[in-house]
Order: sequence, then C-alpha cells, then structure tokens
Amino acid sequence: MSPHPPHEPDPEHTTVSQRRVTSPESDAANRAWWDHDAAAYHDEHADFLGVDSPAGEFIWCPESLHEGDMRLLGDISGKRILEIGCGSAPCSRWLTSNGATAIGLDISTGMLDRARGVMARGGPQVPLVQASAERLPFASETFDAACSAFGGVPFVADSARVMREVARVLRPGAPWVFSINHPMRWMFPDDPGPRGLTVVSSYFDRSPYVEVDRNGIPAYVEHHRTMGDRVREIVAAGLVLEDVIEPEWPEWLDREWGQWSPLRGWHFPGTAIFCTRKPAA
Repeated sequence: MSPHPPHEPDPEHTTVSQRRVTSPESDAANRAWWDHDAAAYHDEHADFLGVDSPAGEFIWCPESLHEGDMRLLGDISGKRILEIGCGSAPCSRWLTSNGATAIGLDISTGMLDRARGVMARGGPQVPLVQASAERLPFASETFDAACSAFGGVPFVADSARVMREVARVLRPGAPWVFSINHPMRWMFPDDPGPRGLTVVSSYFDRSPYVEVDRNGIPAYVEHHRTMGDRVREIVAAGLVLEDVIEPEWPEWLDREWGQWSPLRGWHFPGTAIFCTRKPAA
C-alpha cells in the first residue's frame, strides 16, 4: 500500500518530470524503487499494516478498512486467491490463515524478501511470485478471486492490460477487488495539511508522475487514470463493476499516512475500492 507519491523527491539525485513512460521503463523504475525503499517503508508502516503479525492482516486502505469486517471478497474458505502487488504479503498471509490458499505476486525483490523473513518466523506460509502485474505468469481460469490493496495498479503503464490479465486468470464468477488512490487526489499536492486542500493540477492530465535520475532515467513512476478511465478499463476487460467504495475518514483515526490525514479525509476521499467480478459462465 502506498500513497501518491510515497515520498518527497531528493533534489540532489532526482527531478520531477511528466512525460510518457513505457511499460518496461515503469516496471524497471518501480522494481528498483521498492527494492531500495522496502526497509524505510516498513519502518514507517509495518505496524499499521500488521506486517509482523503472526497471522497477517488485510488492511484495504489508510482509512483502515479491514477485510475481516468488509468481506469484499466474500467467502474465502477453500478459495485460491491471487494478491497482486502483495508487498510483504500481510494480506496474503491473513487470507491463508482464514482458510484460503493465497499466492502473493509483487515486482520487488526487497518487498518479497521482507515477506519471506516474516514467514521464516512461523505462521501461515504463502507462495510468492516475482512478476509484473501486466504479465501474470499463471494459466487461464486458475483463481477463485483476486485482490490488490494499493499494489500494482497505480504503478503500471498499461493498467487496462492488468484488468485483462486478471480477467484471464479468474474462474467464471470470481471477484476482483482492488484499492487505489482516489483519482481526484491527482489534483492536489501531496501534503496532509492545509496546502493539500488546494487544487494545483488538472484532473484530466493523465501524464504520469515521474522522478528521473541524473541520467534522465525514470527512478519512480506513478500513473493517473480518471474514475471514468478505470470503469472503461474494467468493462473492456469483460468484467462487471459491482460497487465503488469511497471510504470516509473514521472519527477515531488521528494518525497521518503520507498525504492522508483527518483534515483531508474530512473534505474528500483518499481511496477508491473497485469491486468487480468475472461473469459466470
């Protein structure tokens, strides 16, 4: 799970750009970024996400929606479930500890190594696969559900292909649920305070957020799609959109997560959760 963007760029090593980025460039940049940032990311967020919980946890978003309460995937008992962008795999481990057979997929070695380290201490064991979300290395119709909690979808150049790939590997009738930064957040600076309430960019500007290194090579990439774009990608992949959840900021939650904060959460949503399903045969 990651806000957009997850950090302030280092002016000594990277500059911010908005330009076209290919799928291989985006994959290479984000693989390297998350490998490098894995330790710092977990220092800040592991406790909230339940990364070191013996049985894992499944938190959908910074607004703290838990799959145990929401049941967006339905009855998971005995189901084979693919998690895309699993990071250190707390969600996959929670699914497995609650009766599913989960497989975690992520592009980052650093994130998967953290998952292996946690599982080495015991608890549910989850198979881990390193691959891009655009090219799922699985046979067609082999999963009973798929999920992604801020993983994969915002970081790929061709998210429409991700939708097609997920539809391909799902069995008929299977759900695909994914959470992302709410598209309207693209308009605002990444600031949890009052400055983050002022529009600075066009909602319709689909240029990716790109940090490039001194050689002009992308070092971090995040992609923007509007709500309409997301819906069209889902429908074009042959999936049925059943619900879109825009979580309100809970009154009891006073912590900040990157750009997420009680202040901003009171004014507008930070997360969109798309609940889709492959049609039954």
